[in-house]
Amino acid sequence: MTRIASVNVNGIRAAARKGMNDWVDASGVDILTIQEVRGNREHLETLLPGWHVLEHEALQKGRAGVAILSRAEPVSHRTDALGIDPADMAGRWLEADFRVGGAEITVVSAYVHSGEVDSPRQEQKWAFLEAMERRMQELGGGLALVTGDLNVGHREFDIKNWKGNVAKSGYLARERAYLDRFVGASGEPVSGQPGIGRGKVGELSDTRAFSADRVGLGWVDVGRTFAGDVEGPYTWWSNRGQAFDNDTGWRIDYHLASPSLAPTVESYRVDRYPSYDARWSDHAPVVVDYALS
Repeated sequence: MTRIASVNVNGIRAAARKGMNDWVDASGVDILTIQEVRGNREHLETLLPGWHVLEHEALQKGRAGVAILSRAEPVSHRTDALGIDPADMAGRWLEADFRVGGAEITVVSAYVHSGEVDSPRQEQKWAFLEAMERRMQELGGGLALVTGDLNVGHREFDIKNWKGNVAKSGYLARERAYLDRFVGASGEPVSGQPGIGRGKVGELSDTRAFSADRVGLGWVDVGRTFAGDVEGPYTWWSNRGQAFDNDTGWRIDYHLASPSLAPTVESYRVDRYPSYDARWSDHAPVVVDYALS
């Protein structure tokens, strides 16, 4: 069994000060993917000793940043696999290959742009999601796992207040259409989610999002598969108001497993903090066990 966890730490130094290491020590994790590191390799090695550390640092200091930490040494890694402008992907996509038993698995730590409707930030997000789709097509034939903060709530079950967010980045129909394609049945046409937010202001500016020539890639959303059609379990809560206490959250942190990896999933959980004061990030870790010896 191989335990893989992912978490947006909202700054590795702040998370460590607030108690992240207690969770890491108790988690039994073999591979840990991190988003929003907001630091460098030295910070990771100092704050999380004893791990093999890979990091893709953002060009702008103190922003973004992704990392993969592992107990076993990785076979190889890549930071440029998306093939897009480095300014759009720096600190947002990191791949590492691991040999587990007789198999090799590719693990990705991804941090998709948050975006902002009708702004350059949203254009960056479109470009990233498009490149992500191409890369997932390339990775889909083997054992592969895309983890991280994708900054998109896929379905109404993934956002407590989805009706109030249909015209906002994070729940736009076009954004959700990418998730539809990622997890749609392999080779089958994907038509999107009719009736949820279509026709609203700021929605569906590009009809390609629902065109018949875009087909499913066959990846599996591990969290939704295990939870079923229920609200949540959420992975992020705003710091505003009583969002955490009322569980008014978003499920935007994912494990997307390739078709051949998905059958190995043994368990899934979100390590929600016991209280607001106990949080060391505004995101909770997502922990999955895979039957890889």
